[in-house]
Amino acid sequence: MAPMTLLDICPHDWRPYLDDVLTSETARGIEAHLAQELASGYQYFPPFDHLFGALEGLGPQDVRVVILGQDPYHGENQATGRAFEVSTSSPLPPSLANIRKMLERDLEVTTGSRFQIGCWSRQGVLLLNTTLSVRAGEPESHKNIGWQAVTDRLISVVAASESPTVFLLWGAHAQKKSALMKGPKNLILAAPHPSPLSAYRGFFDCAHFSATNQWLTLQGESTIQWECAC
Repeated sequence: MAPMTLLDICPHDWRPYLDDVLTSETARGIEAHLAQELASGYQYFPPFDHLFGALEGLGPQDVRVVILGQDPYHGENQATGRAFEVSTSSPLPPSLANIRKMLERDLEVTTGSRFQIGCWSRQGVLLLNTTLSVRAGEPESHKNIGWQAVTDRLISVVAASESPTVFLLWGAHAQKKSALMKGPKNLILAAPHPSPLSAYRGFFDCAHFSATNQWLTLQGESTIQWECAC
């Protein structure tokens, strides 16, 4: 049996927009790199069948907000395929804890102890990393294996949508992608990264969650129930 390809695991709603990228030499290179990692005794996260976890249950036409991350968490049982989210069995990493702190300060709410932000996806929030895999214990180890061709296309597809879309860019890495997001129906909000190394520079007071909802309301769109994260 032939090994699974990136096209095989890509959710059907996204395939028309990604078909040429996921059948390209770049995609074959990503697949070969991931296979070689395993053959060499390394582990990578998330598992192959969860690489497109950010797209699950969310069609291109459904996206109303994009939160852009860098690469997956590199610890055991952390990465889910969605940016900043961790599995229910993992403690909250510092960046996610700081996102919760900003949310509570912004909206004057108290969230649950788990803070599972994946539920935002059901409201049209795309939690996308620009690199979709990472070697265990080695952050940014897969940043140069070709993922940007895939994720840049994803960003461009969402940005070209006729629906109003908000892009939340936290940190310099995410902000470098802003040129892909320009459009008359898009709003770009930038802030420092929620990492403890930079959050103190203004992340906690950026009020991006309320700003997103205010703008969506002005566009005649329903708001995001950010406090639903449990």
